Amino acid sequence: MPESIPIDSVGLVKPQAYHFEEPLTLRSAKVLPSFDLMVETYGELNSDKSNGILICHALSGDHHAAGYHSMSDSKPGWWESCVGPGKAIDTQLFYVVCLNNLGGCAGSTGPTSINPQTGKHYGPDFPIVTVRDWVKSQVMLMDRLGIKKWAAVVGGSLGGMQVLRWAISYPSRLANAVCIAGAPKLSAQNIAFNEVARHSITTDPNFHEGNYLEEGTYPKQGLMLARMVGHITYLSDSAMRVKFGKSVTDFENDRANFGRDLRSGKLSFGLNTDFQVESYLHYQGERFSENFDANTYLLMTKALDYFDPAVDFDGDLSKAFADTNCKFMLISFSSDWRFPPERSREIVNDLLKAGREVTYLEIEADQGHDAFLLPVPRYIKAFSAYLKRIHQKIINDAT
Repeated sequence: MPESIPIDSVGLVKPQAYHFEEPLTLRSAKVLPSFDLMVETYGELNSDKSNGILICHALSGDHHAAGYHSMSDSKPGWWESCVGPGKAIDTQLFYVVCLNNLGGCAGSTGPTSINPQTGKHYGPDFPIVTVRDWVKSQVMLMDRLGIKKWAAVVGGSLGGMQVLRWAISYPSRLANAVCIAGAPKLSAQNIAFNEVARHSITTDPNFHEGNYLEEGTYPKQGLMLARMVGHITYLSDSAMRVKFGKSVTDFENDRANFGRDLRSGKLSFGLNTDFQVESYLHYQGERFSENFDANTYLLMTKALDYFDPAVDFDGDLSKAFADTNCKFMLISFSSDWRFPPERSREIVNDLLKAGREVTYLEIEADQGHDAFLLPVPRYIKAFSAYLKRIHQKIINDAT
């Protein structure tokens, strides 16, 4: 728990549930008759409601992007490095909104919610949701908040895909789109990783065809394996070497073995957990399995797989961007092999082909895909500078 709240934190925050009685027709043609969205906000909305920023979360994220829910919290929100007073997304300048997407397991309507038609958990009966559906529900939240236009919509990874969908589907409702560590659609390799993760969950004996909550259990081993596989892809080889090595000196003296630290200092010559990296993956999987719903994981990975905004434009992404009105910023990271820089460059090239205004930055960073969550200095400096320009424009427009 924090001994005290850091001065650059948004501090103690309280989530709020927004209930929507309006039906939501999904891309699959199925309808949610009503739904809840769990939301956190930071900062203050200005008088003309022009300083709003929407944060879109990634696969395992939720509404809790920054601050603490109580003094007993072991850690702050998932994007604490970027959200807060004086940080890149400066809550002294902007009114920041983050929500748990539909299908999530942190308070928004999803598989763990009670289906009003059956009185039981939705479980596997909760419909497949897509990025398009999430953005549609986010527009409904925006209207509820009385915001006509976001100063920026921001997101990394799967969140960045939502940013692109915002720009394409609702061009008049955002001034800037900030897509970090994103991709125009998943590669075959990424879809394959997601299928391995889903298969590990659905073949767990405790999955019960998705009805595990009614059985009083959950597919722990499957979730652990899914998270372990996923976590490996979020880190680079360099990041793992450093994480599980002793020092820079060790790296220079023994590059081949750097990052292969043993837990007990010697091999067991058995099928035990010998290496620190193995122990770390087991810990990450265990913790994730205790806090994340399996059906939600299946839904989120499907949303990733299905994302392809060019599908409505004869496969030409530049045509999808033709009617966008916002400015774009894209950021990628050199060691991100899950969504590598060339995927961001694809988006940049199609934006330029469509005649859009785009800023692109490729950051040298060793942290892999997870770099977008971390305080990498050049990344934070560029991100902060871009958002400060947005704020200055808000001031200029008001005078």
